[in-house]
Amino acid sequence: MRIKPYVLLTLSLILIISLLTGCAQNSLNLWNRGLGNGWQAESSLELRYARNFRADYYQGDYALITISDGSRYLVVPENSRIPANIDKDITVLRQPVDNIYLAATSAMGLFDALDSLDSIRLSGTKAEGWYIENARAAMEAGDILYAGKYSRPDYELIMANKCCLAIESTMINHVPEVKDKLEEVGIPVLIEQSSYEPHPLGRTEWIKLYGVLTGKEAEATRLFNEQIAYMNEAAGQENTGKTVAFFYINTSGSAVARKSGDYVTKMIELAGGNYIFEDLGDPAKDTSTVTLEMEKFYATAKEADFIIYNSTIGGELSSLEDLIRKNRLLEDFKAVQNGNVWCISQNLFQETTQLGLMISDLHRVFTENEKGLTKLNFMYRLQ
Repeated sequence: MRIKPYVLLTLSLILIISLLTGCAQNSLNLWNRGLGNGWQAESSLELRYARNFRADYYQGDYALITISDGSRYLVVPENSRIPANIDKDITVLRQPVDNIYLAATSAMGLFDALDSLDSIRLSGTKAEGWYIENARAAMEAGDILYAGKYSRPDYELIMANKCCLAIESTMINHVPEVKDKLEEVGIPVLIEQSSYEPHPLGRTEWIKLYGVLTGKEAEATRLFNEQIAYMNEAAGQENTGKTVAFFYINTSGSAVARKSGDYVTKMIELAGGNYIFEDLGDPAKDTSTVTLEMEKFYATAKEADFIIYNSTIGGELSSLEDLIRKNRLLEDFKAVQNGNVWCISQNLFQETTQLGLMISDLHRVFTENEKGLTKLNFMYRLQ
């Protein structure tokens, strides 16, 4: 029997509506499951840009943190009882939440800004790998110990230090057996999802989650609002029309550029610039960079008004000649010839709390370039 076209159209519309309704219902179920014991939330943490976590408050200063991966954590005030009959999938974290094993590097700057490094006892990065001065100093003093990288943690050391929480980046998803082992020995795991935030300040707003853990919500909100002010000042200006190439040169001489639409390119746009690549990379993939043969990169980026070199991979550069040594084709670039080359300091990607200030730096580069700028908070000019 032949089905009439209008019947097929009707069935298609019903299917689409069902899918959309199902997605909306799943989202509703993710964020509004509650404790499962009949308690009603009294308020929720105000979030401006973050989309991958929320926190709901209950009577008695209990806070339920929900992460976009479906995990939930009930923060219980010190000396308060654990509520009865809560859902079995909720992980209980009793304050003070301390002796943390921190394997997510992007979170260290947030703890540092909250003056809460004393909550961290164990690190997944060695002292020399930190560009956050206080974190490095704490490790050199022995206040924070190296407990192995995320993929090979020192379980005995972690257990001996009575760790009550492991904070991991999404890299832990590549070694799920590590997460399973940590939980098996009684260490709760929180997988930080800030890298999935669509807005740069969504990443910074994760400081509020750590404010909930440490009991410093007010300070977290104050610090976050400072970054909003920096961003608003820059984003409120007209687009400069200046084009920008953001990349580094790998050991093979190829260019590794940021994928179009990622948080770095969005910071460039918020600052009034235009990323030179309009549709670089596959939006469906989680990777934030794309490797290009130099000839292909050259064809698009040669005429960029500004080069911002990402020194966080191969080390900082000290001169334009250092850059050109990476690949001689760079000598022909418009930005190189005009002296409009800036190098990112190695602390940028660990300073998640300062992304609003970074946007302000970029805006100054685009608008005050002729005023003799040579050094900003996160960048310096190559000469």
